[in-house]
Amino acid sequence: MIDLWIFVPACFAINLAFGPNNLMAMTNSAQHGVGFAATAALGRLAAFAPMILISALGLGVILATSAMVFTIAKVIGAAYLIYLGVKLLRAPPPDLRATAAAHLRGAARREAFVALSNPKAILTFAAFLPQFVSQEAYWQGYAIVGGLFLVLEFAAILTYATVGRFAARGAKRRMGLVQKLSGGTMIVFGLGLLLARRPGAV
Repeated sequence: MIDLWIFVPACFAINLAFGPNNLMAMTNSAQHGVGFAATAALGRLAAFAPMILISALGLGVILATSAMVFTIAKVIGAAYLIYLGVKLLRAPPPDLRATAAAHLRGAARREAFVALSNPKAILTFAAFLPQFVSQEAYWQGYAIVGGLFLVLEFAAILTYATVGRFAARGAKRRMGLVQKLSGGTMIVFGLGLLLARRPGAV
């Protein structure tokens, strides 16, 4: 039996944690609207689903126990976050009158890659989800908590997208500054990930 009254608030707190993907949802919404951000974030959910399956199979433990694999994953993730941050810093202020449809596929790809290249995500799946899964009904329990994680993740996406949109309404003339702040924060996330230590490492 899954203790949903414990799992749901604890999981949603994890989903709401401010990180690179949620920053992307907020930035995308500020530039192109809540619908754009929510649709682009489906790329994140599409990346998380197989990561949850990998954790269910027990392969997520590799990241927690292998220093080399963890280091490779975090360097790739950090480099990509820094690249995105520099790109935002160097880009001209967004034209809010332009249509965003042509950029949606690229935004979804960025969401997916940031999710896939962050070792902390699969470590979360490997360390957090199993605590709520009974061994007697392992696969059914993992499917339930995994599905709930994705639903709550989408709720967090909508939360950040809404915040980004409201912020944009009051700062339409300062979108260039918002973009630069987003880029700088993305670089900080990348540097933070680069300095992250493997759980259990001395």
